[in-house]
Amino acid sequence: MNADLIALQQRLNHSFQNLRLLERALTHRSFSADHNERLEFLGDSVLNLAVSGLLFEKLSDLPEGDLSRVRANLVKQETLFQMAASLGLASVLRLGDGEKRSGGHKRPSILADALEAIIGAVYLDAGFDTAAAMVRRLYAGVELSTHMSAMGKDPKTELQEWLQARKMKLPAYRVVATLGEAHKQSFDVECSVTEFALSERGIGASRRAGEQAAAAAMLQRLASRPGERSA
Repeated sequence: MNADLIALQQRLNHSFQNLRLLERALTHRSFSADHNERLEFLGDSVLNLAVSGLLFEKLSDLPEGDLSRVRANLVKQETLFQMAASLGLASVLRLGDGEKRSGGHKRPSILADALEAIIGAVYLDAGFDTAAAMVRRLYAGVELSTHMSAMGKDPKTELQEWLQARKMKLPAYRVVATLGEAHKQSFDVECSVTEFALSERGIGASRRAGEQAAAAAMLQRLASRPGERSA
């Protein structure tokens, strides 16, 4: 078995009985006709049900409308992208050569879809209870409340506030490249923090989405510096 897949299963805390399900969940349509879109469709439903059950249990006093808003925040693309990035999915995705060259392993939509596909794969491999338990582990660090913002603030805001709290200059963003056809463009954006002489890049379907992806990558980079992100 591929060492990367062994490590990913350890991070997921689930050992697949049918490893082909995991491989398919990590396969983008640009790589193979046996890709992850059907698993993504299934995983989206499993995720929503698992999160609904979690919120029903933890936020027992909330009315339906508030529960729906909190759930939407928890399952949105940006939240799933950050979770996928923290799991290291970018390094194990199977992408076609063109998608690789265009930075698909950093694209929030691709990473978020792959995470949903993995949830669908776990459901097929071991049933709903096991898949729901994994979803609960993914959200274990998220404070659930009516005022929550899933995974904290959006990455650009979190990065800005982190730098301001340390009396540092705000990050700089620039579009490095515009990728794809005119009707389906993606934006490759660089985020720079001058005090640390660091830069990270992200790709999104709009300039703003690219900036958010780059800011998320920068936050991860800062988190790897001992003591840098401590409050």
